[in-house]
Amino acid sequence: MRRLTVILFAVLFLISAAPLAAEEQSRLMRFPDIHGDRIVFSYGGDLWTVSSGGGMARRLTSDISGEAFAKFSPDGETIAFSASYDGNLDLYTIPATGGTPERLTYHPYGDMMVEWHPSGEKILIRSSRKSKTNPGPRYRRLFTVDRDGGYPEVLPLFEGELTSYSPNGSRIAYNRMSREFRTWKRYRGGMAQDIWIYDLKNNKSEKLTEFEGTDAFPMWHGNSVYFISDREHTMNIYKIDLDTRQIDKVTDHDEYDVKFPSLGKDAIVYENAGYLYVLDLKTGKTERVNITIPAELNQKRPHYVKAGRLIRSFGISGTGKRAAFGARGDIFTVPAEKGEIRNLTASSGSRDRSPAFSPNGKWVAYFSDRSGEYE
Repeated sequence: MRRLTVILFAVLFLISAAPLAAEEQSRLMRFPDIHGDRIVFSYGGDLWTVSSGGGMARRLTSDISGEAFAKFSPDGETIAFSASYDGNLDLYTIPATGGTPERLTYHPYGDMMVEWHPSGEKILIRSSRKSKTNPGPRYRRLFTVDRDGGYPEVLPLFEGELTSYSPNGSRIAYNRMSREFRTWKRYRGGMAQDIWIYDLKNNKSEKLTEFEGTDAFPMWHGNSVYFISDREHTMNIYKIDLDTRQIDKVTDHDEYDVKFPSLGKDAIVYENAGYLYVLDLKTGKTERVNITIPAELNQKRPHYVKAGRLIRSFGISGTGKRAAFGARGDIFTVPAEKGEIRNLTASSGSRDRSPAFSPNGKWVAYFSDRSGEYE
C-alpha cells in the first residue's frame, strides 16, 4: 500500500509539473550560433550560452547596450560579436566561457559580424565604410579583420553581406545585399536576394540561384550550400548540390519563417517563432531546443508608478470640481482643488480608457477590454 501511495504521488507530481515546465520555456531568442554541444544567442540585448540539448541558459554579457550576431571561432574558444559599448556598432571578441570584451574595430559606420575564416585567424564583417570604390552607406562591403585587431582589409567585391566560407576558405557563398530587418514578406522586387559564389584566388563570381523571391543566409557545408528561401511561401531551409545544382527542401515550417540560421560543424541552429531549433545535417532531423532563461523579471513584482506621466484620456465633471483620467489601464478621478485621488477600476487584468462623467456627476462611463473586446 505504501509503495502504491509513493507511485501515485510521483505520477501526480509529474502531471502537475509538466505544465509548469512547459511554461518555463523561453522565447524571443535571436541571432543564434552553434559549436558542438554549445549554442550562443541574443536575448534581451545580452549574449547567453546554453547546451545544444537545452536546459538553463547562462548569461555571457550584461552591458546596457545591445550585443548581437555572435559567432563561435572554429576552435570554439572565442566568440566574436557586434556591440555598441562605446556609442557605435563595432566588432568585439570575448572568451566563450566569459570575460572582458575586446574591441577590434573603430569606425563611425557600424561593423556587423558575419563569419570567422576557417583558419580562425581572421573575422569577416560587413560595413558601409566609405572608400574609393564604395559610394556610401547605401551599400555594404565585406572586410576581414585579424582576430587580434588591426586595420580591416576590404574584399574586392563591390558589395556583399550575408556570407559563408567554403571549407578550405578559398571561396565564399554570399548575398550581394540583405533585407533581414525589413518587413517585406514574400518580396519579389529588385532587392530580392540570390546566392552568389566568389572565388577569392581567381577573382571570379558566379550566380548560384535564380529564384525571383528570397534566397538568403548561405551556409557552405561540404559540397552543398544551405540557405533559406520562401519558394513555398514560408521561409524554410533548402540546400543546393554544387555539382548537380539540384535544390532540395530541408525543413518544413508552415506557419512562421525560419530566421537567422547559422552553421556549425554538422548542424544548423535557427530561430522560428521565437524558439531555437537545431537541424542535424547528418540525419536531416530538426528538434526544438527547450531553453530556460533565469531572468529576474523585476517588472512583475508590485511597485509604485507615477501615473500622471502616462495619462492617455480624460473627462471633466459638469461642475468642474473633479476630472477623470485614463492612465496605465485604470480610471482615476482627481479633485480640482481639495480631496482625494480615487482609482475607480483598479483592474490589473484589463485596460480601461476614455472616461466620461454622467450629466449629474454621479457616474463615470468608460471603455474596457475586460471581456476580450473594447465595450
